[in-house]
Amino acid sequence: MHPSIRRFVSDYGMVFVLLLLCAFFSVATVSEQSPVGKDAATQVAGQVRALGLGRGATVLIATADQPADATFPTWLEKEIGGDFKVVGIAKGEPRDAREALARLAAAGERLDVIACTRSAAGWLVFADVPTDFPALGSPRLLAPRSHRWPDFLKPENLLNIANQIAVIAIIAIGMTMVIVTGGIDLSVGSLLALSAVLSARFIRDLAGGVGASTTGMVLSCTAAILVCGIAGAFSGAMITRFRIPPFIVTLAMMLVGSGLAYTLAEGQSVYQVPDAFTWLGRGAGLLGLPNAVVLMLVLYAAAHVMMSRMKLGRHFYAVGGNAEAARLSGVPVRRVLMLAYLASALLAGLGGVIMASQLRSGSATYGNMYELYVIAAVVVGGTSLSGGEGKMPGTLIGALTIAVIQNGMNLANVESYTQRVVLGLVILGAVLLDKLRHAR
Repeated sequence: MHPSIRRFVSDYGMVFVLLLLCAFFSVATVSEQSPVGKDAATQVAGQVRALGLGRGATVLIATADQPADATFPTWLEKEIGGDFKVVGIAKGEPRDAREALARLAAAGERLDVIACTRSAAGWLVFADVPTDFPALGSPRLLAPRSHRWPDFLKPENLLNIANQIAVIAIIAIGMTMVIVTGGIDLSVGSLLALSAVLSARFIRDLAGGVGASTTGMVLSCTAAILVCGIAGAFSGAMITRFRIPPFIVTLAMMLVGSGLAYTLAEGQSVYQVPDAFTWLGRGAGLLGLPNAVVLMLVLYAAAHVMMSRMKLGRHFYAVGGNAEAARLSGVPVRRVLMLAYLASALLAGLGGVIMASQLRSGSATYGNMYELYVIAAVVVGGTSLSGGEGKMPGTLIGALTIAVIQNGMNLANVESYTQRVVLGLVILGAVLLDKLRHAR
């Protein structure tokens, strides 16, 4: 095998696993699909015109009372309104359609077409129209055509995967830096919750609550992130100055952060924030991608450049490979470690702001077990727990792998307890492969 290919497989081998998982869940979630909303209306309008009934033909629109079908009547009426006569809209249940048919029959109308959504096409009331309402004639029943397609590959599901993993993936950037230096950070989940609570409380108490301005919200969120940064700097100082193991320091900060979050939230969710606060977490921007996903991609690009092209990135790898050798080579080991834990805490704070924006509230329960998911994403992405080895694109692939596994099992109706078993085995397998690679 060519050395460059072997190196790519070694660094990013999980991308093949990710593609296999996507292929598996695509096959496993194939089901009957029907267009809804505007797409359904356009298709049915084409079917109506293909009948060649001529201008003035009468059409009854029928739809079930479901969110996915809510816009179907409006769009269909726009599509056919100029050429055909819409004599009624039956929305709700079969009895509503029967009442609409009865009204038309009593008014002496003759019905040419019943245009309905896929869910309404199965109503038995439409099968008996010629018998129950002979005055209406024999109208044609038209509905969108169904097709088979994987639920996993629906555009809205793929965007949902990206949006759900954005927070974990962003925090995993900082965790990658920490693990590359040979450390660990167990406090990120608690700092996420602390940041979410602080940002919501700052907006509520200092920026005007639901009437807060954009500047007030930005300053509140920045302050929350900086508080998390202070916590990360404290962890770094304990590790570098007093040589306390990172596991112990960050475990203590996990408890401190969680306790502060519950204390500040007073056991409740803080939700008195403006609707505009959801812009970062729920809004869409470039190419229709969620703003959180765009931010995630920008951060990964910057982190990849820093780790692969800049002196600081080389220092991270040097410290993780051999801290003493790095020190003797002139690398400021303490400063590098401090920056790693500071970056991890700041990105955890940013993740808390994004989650608070997604959920339009702050709560101390946010980020529960996120430290485990973040570490899993980093390890699955190929970063060695021994330090000195890891790539930012690999971490992103690891985060997407975990998200695909969770999403695919949700679509396949796998219970949450089984999902935890599968994720645990995936993490164990990734660590085992890392150990075998190093042994070889």
